[in-house]
Amino acid sequence: MIIGAGGVGRVVTHKCAQHPEVFSEILLASRTQSKCEAIVADVRQATQHPALTTAAIDAEDIPALVALMRSFEPVLVIHVALPYQDLTIMEACLQTGVHYLDTANYEPKDEAKFEYSWQWAYQDRFREAGLTAILGCGFDPGVTSVFTAYAAKHHFDEMHYLDIVDCNGGDHGKAFATNFNPEINIREITQKGRYYENGEWVETEPFEFRKSLNYPNIGTRDSYLLYHEELESLVKNYPSIKRARFWMTFGQEYLTHLRVIQNIGMSRIDPVRFQGMDIVPLEFLKAVLPDPGSLGENYSGETSIGCRIRGVKDGGERTYYIWNNCSHQAAFDETGAQGVSYTTGVPAMIGAMMFLTGEWTGAGVFNVEEFNPDPFLAKLNEYGLTWHEEVGADIEL
Repeated sequence: MIIGAGGVGRVVTHKCAQHPEVFSEILLASRTQSKCEAIVADVRQATQHPALTTAAIDAEDIPALVALMRSFEPVLVIHVALPYQDLTIMEACLQTGVHYLDTANYEPKDEAKFEYSWQWAYQDRFREAGLTAILGCGFDPGVTSVFTAYAAKHHFDEMHYLDIVDCNGGDHGKAFATNFNPEINIREITQKGRYYENGEWVETEPFEFRKSLNYPNIGTRDSYLLYHEELESLVKNYPSIKRARFWMTFGQEYLTHLRVIQNIGMSRIDPVRFQGMDIVPLEFLKAVLPDPGSLGENYSGETSIGCRIRGVKDGGERTYYIWNNCSHQAAFDETGAQGVSYTTGVPAMIGAMMFLTGEWTGAGVFNVEEFNPDPFLAKLNEYGLTWHEEVGADIEL
């Protein structure tokens, strides 16, 4: 059962339907059933999957979720809707005995703050129920965490410095658009940054730190230090890490638009009174910006996301770079979605496949780096996101 019918939901549905031997029955559900029906029509034509259905669901309504789960009886829910809905879906899974997977950690609607504490608090309940909850199985978080686990397993005795680097080197031809849900995207990048160093979290102002980094096949891009959720779990699960940071590229035109949005109050998440009704400026902005799902057709260029790591192996210092580049055009040609949706949706499908085929097991709440990275990365190569690695790389950081 897949919840969410945006660009990522389209990719997840498409990729799951390519493997009916694992995903024998698929239900795609979202608040707007017509969106689900449009996706399923395209996927059915492309894959000929014999058992694709749709449903309308309010993912914040636990009784409605429970009723739908009891009707469809899924083994696993793949949640790719809004992160505000993580906890309601997890609650419904516990009530119905259904396993859970998502791509982004919970954040409350009224505060631009995201961390794993709310979901980690479900550990005992999922373990006692004999259920598995897999958190953060997109690309970042997700593949970046699996990349880190792979590096720890195969290339380091101790990892000391971790830098996750995320570049979108594509061009969608719009004056301003976000590559995933504008409400979530703008909340994420306008909050204060954070990085981990020597056992402490260091807070930064938004876009305070910039470095020019070189990305394979793309070139040099300005990269800005942000906080990203996988840092929280990675420093917990790999205590030898002395410093962990996350960098993302932004063009100057994008940043200029963003400053205007902030300066005129359109990034606010508190309601304002307008013509007798309460509206949230950022939610209104989302309604007038281009739908990220509509960007794919004319999107050129590619993404490049990976991990640059420094540590120790056999007594000597080692550097290591592991990354994936994804073509927006190739993603659109296969699934009708652009590369950012593709790089999130493919790993979600593979994580579900890992669970359903018994490669990833266990009762409780898990971040993806806690599982064996090898079978996941083998499938990543096979199903559309080829990765590369370089030992002794100039990691620039």
